[in-house]
Amino acid sequence: MSGTQIILFSLTSLLVIVTPGQDMLLVMSRSLAQGSSAGMATAGGISLGLVGHTALAALGLGSILMASSGLFLLLKLVGAAYLVYLGVRLLRTRGAALELSEASASSPTKLFAEGALSNLSNPKVTIFYLAFLPQFVPADAEHPTLLIVALGLSFSLLTFLVKGLVGYFAGALSAWLRARPRALTGVYRTSGAIMVGLGVKLAFERRT
Repeated sequence: MSGTQIILFSLTSLLVIVTPGQDMLLVMSRSLAQGSSAGMATAGGISLGLVGHTALAALGLGSILMASSGLFLLLKLVGAAYLVYLGVRLLRTRGAALELSEASASSPTKLFAEGALSNLSNPKVTIFYLAFLPQFVPADAEHPTLLIVALGLSFSLLTFLVKGLVGYFAGALSAWLRARPRALTGVYRTSGAIMVGLGVKLAFERRT
């Protein structure tokens, strides 16, 4: 890849990463509810999920996903159900539960796993990778598969840097919110409603 292609890939990737979506919302909701470390753990899980999508793209499984409407539908419904599940959990949070948030907070390991599963269960990400990464692979590349892996890992790293920073700075508000249960309840309810909405949207979304 030329220097110009690397710059173009980096800029395009950053634009995609900062665009609000289910991953960004998940990071922010966890960070606001439990602090910076929770948001960064979630961002790390999401980045690991992208490594999984990189492997799928490199192995050509993304092509199978695109060709098989049944497989695509199954994975899409799993992802949608998981988003709705997370959203309903947030919507059902009550004021009394918020008072015990320190004791009942999810562990970093669980948050990491939630971020990874949320990302891996979204078939749109696999298809995005399959469509996006090859755009930056020169036609005369000696090892196109290795280049796709390198691009995918770079995108994953950029994702962690951006979403990790978002999680860190959003976490600065967590102490203020925990001292104001009503405000925190509002964050939970709003995030839950949006999460459910994203799940329903994903369930009815068609392939492009």
